[in-house]
Amino acid sequence: FAASLIVNSITGPALGLPLNPKAAKEAEKILASSLAKFETIWLKGNAKFLLGSFQPSIADLSLVCEIMQLEILDEKDHERILGPHGKILEWVGNVKAATSHYFEEVHAFLYRLKAKLQRQRSSMSDKIITSFTEGKLPSKL
Repeated sequence: FAASLIVNSITGPALGLPLNPKAAKEAEKILASSLAKFETIWLKGNAKFLLGSFQPSIADLSLVCEIMQLEILDEKDHERILGPHGKILEWVGNVKAATSHYFEEVHAFLYRLKAKLQRQRSSMSDKIITSFTEGKLPSKL
């Protein structure tokens, strides 16, 4: 559901799709429920990885990639969605540490995309502020 949230709230236009705030909101609701279940069912006890394992499995690697998609959200949304899930954040850190260099290598594209989207959001905010302070409000037409 992370992918649905991301596509419908951020990356849709790059894929030739319109943004869909309603679908994004629904995806976020399902994601919140899934994260809560994931934390209480799959991350029980003191184990570092899924199902009590002491090393990451393919399930850990697959699921961490799904959750890492949330990295491209702006900081406020990222914190709102993942902030309440300390066990998940700790688990992501454990997977990252266990796979060390490879984790960063695999997610390099995601980090570059995040930086590019942050620059675009910042540029858009600057344009809106400049238009407002100069008395030039965008037309509704």
